[in-house]
Amino acid sequence: MDIAEIAVSDYVEVDADERLAKVRSLFERENPKGVIVTDDGEYAGVVTQKKLVQSHVADDAKVGAMMQSAPRVERTADVREVARVLVEGGTKIAPVFEAGRLWGIVTEDAILRAVLEHLDAITVGQIYTEDVIAVDEDTHVGQAINLLREHGVSRLPVLDDEGLLSGMVTTYDIVDIVVRDMDKATVGERAGDIDRVLDLPVYDVMNSPVATVTTDETVDAAVERMLDNDFAGLVVTPADDDRVVEGILTKTDVLRALTYTEEEHMDVQITNITLLDTISRDDVRRSIEEVVDKYKQMQVRHAHVRFHEHKEKLRGTPLIQCQIRLRTNEGQVAGSGEGYGAEPAFNVALDKLQRNVLEIKHLRSDEEYRGQLLRKLGEL
Repeated sequence: MDIAEIAVSDYVEVDADERLAKVRSLFERENPKGVIVTDDGEYAGVVTQKKLVQSHVADDAKVGAMMQSAPRVERTADVREVARVLVEGGTKIAPVFEAGRLWGIVTEDAILRAVLEHLDAITVGQIYTEDVIAVDEDTHVGQAINLLREHGVSRLPVLDDEGLLSGMVTTYDIVDIVVRDMDKATVGERAGDIDRVLDLPVYDVMNSPVATVTTDETVDAAVERMLDNDFAGLVVTPADDDRVVEGILTKTDVLRALTYTEEEHMDVQITNITLLDTISRDDVRRSIEEVVDKYKQMQVRHAHVRFHEHKEKLRGTPLIQCQIRLRTNEGQVAGSGEGYGAEPAFNVALDKLQRNVLEIKHLRSDEEYRGQLLRKLGEL
């Protein structure tokens, strides 16, 4: 299936020299998935709502200061490949080109609607993310913003004093009350207002109750719920208690599942692939395969590698955080690390991944030995 039927020529467009205040007002009024930025009529990039939270750029700055590159796709591109580039580019929108000219856009939601009927064979338990970044009810809004930036996520489950699900705080929830006020403030009393906003507990801005899903539900039902209610994600809980957080299912998780392949080599997906410098996708795949080969019983269905760039630099090289997550028949296994440049960060994360893989191997060996011992004792 290609995207010719789901790409649209109707999209929101602004010039790179336009004031940033215009884009913020567009998000407030229309809540688009993203905005196309042009320069002298030519495509230049996109601006997303997540980017607004990740920046303190003032309203009178130009839009070009906040735009990011997004993967260009052809109008006849395959849906699976477009899903891959959206995930790896960390965006929900891609510009669509035809005969070398900008024709329109394709969005995350459009792809999910197009493949919805094919998702009934997959369960939430097969693709959801187990590692969840959560906050307490008394976590300050400023701390929540830092977590959103640091982990590159758009939502944070909120837990009460007993560790049970209480609410959800999202990028959308805090854009208006934080970013807009921060950009308008300068000094004096107004600056004091900013501090008070950042010191608010997330309890005051979170959404409640929270939409949940269980691991045994089919993905098509979960995606339909997200599309119908304009949710970007659902909290995954046990069937018998919808306040115990087991994980989270996002639209990105579903897009990632669409890219799974049946090729001979491992399927590896890289988020923020543009940060790769001295290593390639094949280098990353081969390195992960070497680690997995040390434990033959582990069947890896999919590997996800995420790079995130920090502002800190060493002799011009940015500090990079790398997270590796394997989805296997033994559950999810992960490793993370930091370094100056993508390759050092990946190597640190790979080392931690290897330790975790070997730990699983040793635990399995211990279980097998214990089973053998019990059988022998039973024969006495």
